[in-house]
Amino acid sequence: MSQKMKKILVILSFTLIISIAFASLGIAYLGGVRGLGLLGVWFFMTCGIVVVLGQLIPAGILLASLLGGTVSSLRGGEVSVTAT
Repeated sequence: MSQKMKKILVILSFTLIISIAFASLGIAYLGGVRGLGLLGVWFFMTCGIVVVLGQLIPAGILLASLLGGTVSSLRGGEVSVTAT
């Protein structure tokens, strides 16, 4: 991977995390959390969303691969995944 591509990926990941963090901060503030508790809620909501996305995206890719392999087999009468 080139140096330019790495810089672009770093900027995109920081942008995603910052946007999630500000959205979490806004939700917590509008929900009535004030003071030091706002930082705790902000931190846990941001980390929770990032962790869920980190698990959901690869799971979605695997599910799409499984469904694609099951539905579209190479030969007409053959299914690539069989249940035993």
